[in-house]
Amino acid sequence: MQRIRLRYTKRGRLRFTSHRDFQRAFERALRRAEVPMAYSAGFTPHPKVSYANAAPTGTGSEAEYLEIALTAPRDPETLRALLDESLPAGLDIVEAVEARTSGLADRLTASVWELRLDGVEPAEAERAVEAFDKAETVEVQRMTKNGVRTFDARPAVVSLETHGAPADRPSDRPCAILRLVVRHVTPAVRPDDVLSGLRAVADLAPPVPAAVTRLAQGLFDEETGTVTDPLAPDREAAGALTAQPAAAATAPTPEGPA
Repeated sequence: MQRIRLRYTKRGRLRFTSHRDFQRAFERALRRAEVPMAYSAGFTPHPKVSYANAAPTGTGSEAEYLEIALTAPRDPETLRALLDESLPAGLDIVEAVEARTSGLADRLTASVWELRLDGVEPAEAERAVEAFDKAETVEVQRMTKNGVRTFDARPAVVSLETHGAPADRPSDRPCAILRLVVRHVTPAVRPDDVLSGLRAVADLAPPVPAAVTRLAQGLFDEETGTVTDPLAPDREAAGALTAQPAAAATAPTPEGPA
């Protein structure tokens, strides 16, 4: 059984696609592309697709991940192109690698988010970020199926900073861009929780809803403070396997006895 890991995006209006809607669209794409999927056992077999840490509805993303299991081997890049053609524009399959390591979900420990705040002056956003950074606790509330839950959003935030003004903004309308790095903890701290925290500590209230996009997710590197590519170990393992036969082919042949 071959396992393929895919990175896909949610762009434009497709950011409002729910995870359930994406699942249905992706399963249709698997059928259109005639992918030889492995299925679960039982009375209602389902294609073996593992989704990892999907972005909330309404947020865009450049870094969503899933894994599929196949009953017959396929070239990852050919499979990527076929699936991408079978999905609507905005739900784009941008990368595919053969799974050669375990624990993809375990390597998704942090995310990098971009928050676009239309109608907010960059200086105002910078003051709010400074207040958030200085706060020891930032309590926020979220409505859950069990009622309102209060929790501290501050410990999960690795960094929060202003990131300049967008090049496409009209000259007469202010806009601030925030860059957020947040750990994946329980309960999950989402970008809207951080926005609620900014409102709580600095009374920052954008006049229109923020446009939120996940730029990356992966393993958080404590030494560099960066979020690493979760598919890199699979690419490295594939490269090592490719290099071994080549090295064996060029190795000198031992000479026999004279």
